[in-house]
Amino acid sequence: MSTKKAVIKTRNTGARATIGRTGRVRVTARTDGEIEIVTAPSEAGFNPLDLIYSSLAACLVLSARIAASRMGILDHIESVEADVSGEKAGDEPSRIARFNVILDIRGELDDETRQKLAHEAEEICTVSNTLKGDPQFTVSLAG
Repeated sequence: MSTKKAVIKTRNTGARATIGRTGRVRVTARTDGEIEIVTAPSEAGFNPLDLIYSSLAACLVLSARIAASRMGILDHIESVEADVSGEKAGDEPSRIARFNVILDIRGELDDETRQKLAHEAEEICTVSNTLKGDPQFTVSLAG
């Protein structure tokens, strides 16, 4: 009997941000996606905190779909929405002290199944796992 290992597909991840003496920040993903970052409070678009909230929201809904598939209930899911916001800490260093996540799971599911699905999504999500952990940082200068 042969054992077949699952093939895990990986994506080239990472980003490069660039800013000149004036102008906006331009962020380019390793897969060539681009986004401009805004800084003015009234300006439409993403700022760095929005990107953290967006990453968590996107990861949670994707993870919910994965969890639903694993649980055999994907056909019962109509949609999953994650609304993510946060509260900045009142002291230094500047950081997000609390993430507020509201998951809206729609479909033919009872409350217990929705709760289990939300829990499984959080367990699967790389972004939530990273934010809850203590990742190490290595900062070096180019050149």
